[in-house]
Amino acid sequence: MTALGPLQLAWRPFQFRLPQAMVTAHGALAERRGWLLRLSDPEGRCGWGEVTPLEAAWPACRAAIAQLGETLEQGQLEGKLPQLPGPLAFGLGLALAELQGLGSAAEGGWLPAPPSAWLLPAGAAALPALERALAAAGPHITLKWKVATEPEASERAVLEALLALLPDTGRLRLDANGGWDRASAGRWAERLRQEPRLAWLEQPLAPGDHEGLLRLARLLPVALDESLRDPAGLPPHWPGWRVHRPALEGDPRPLLRAFGAGEPRAMVSTALGTGISQRLLAHLAALQAAGPTPCAPGLAPGWGASGELAGPEPAGVWAAALV
Repeated sequence: MTALGPLQLAWRPFQFRLPQAMVTAHGALAERRGWLLRLSDPEGRCGWGEVTPLEAAWPACRAAIAQLGETLEQGQLEGKLPQLPGPLAFGLGLALAELQGLGSAAEGGWLPAPPSAWLLPAGAAALPALERALAAAGPHITLKWKVATEPEASERAVLEALLALLPDTGRLRLDANGGWDRASAGRWAERLRQEPRLAWLEQPLAPGDHEGLLRLARLLPVALDESLRDPAGLPPHWPGWRVHRPALEGDPRPLLRAFGAGEPRAMVSTALGTGISQRLLAHLAALQAAGPTPCAPGLAPGWGASGELAGPEPAGVWAAALV
């Protein structure tokens, strides 16, 4: 690894409201806030990063940022990354990756994302959203719908309406965010195990229920999201998909190497950040699409930042954070 020399670190906070609140099994998310960062080397080259923690990780990230200082040696910074909160390690690792060549002409530039899955709002609002998504994307569409947010009977009724609207060429992912118990998950699995348009159930049970997750995975496709960041980890010999949210998981360089090497049954999903993190997610999604198990990434079009804050140029995002 080429030494970069003393690195100068600058920070800038950002905040924006979502176009509509995202409702999950854990509650409603109405806004995102965090920090943009710029890491520059003695030659004036810049690497850009973003720290967009979930609210529970906000205090730890803020405290760790205050202790970093403005000037860092590369080795010193590399040594700190494994001990930092995941969202902060992501932002710093992303900036280091760019300084080390990610996105450069020599490395093939920043890759554009393949078509994303469409994220539907929870509850009955999913139905008009599906009609709009079909008008925009056509019949070969992948949908993600948040469940475990309302009484099961109500959601099951919406499910039947969704399936009635979904073309035969469409695919449906149901994301419970760990909000079901085994009995509820079993009832949904019984209804969907013969449904050819089902892509998977995403995190149907709590991360610690390894036995329940493995039992479901023997019945129908299951993907895990929160399990990747929970102390319980993945069930042993996990056979299903892994839904990575890089902006929450730490230094993204190992994931870049894994996707570049053709990691199977792994995809990327957004944490609803700015254009800086979305640029990296698009690149990862393109690498994944070129691998052995391509699938639509979870970039949640229409749900994140807008305007200059969502732009592809980091300097423009940096400037927009002050508005």
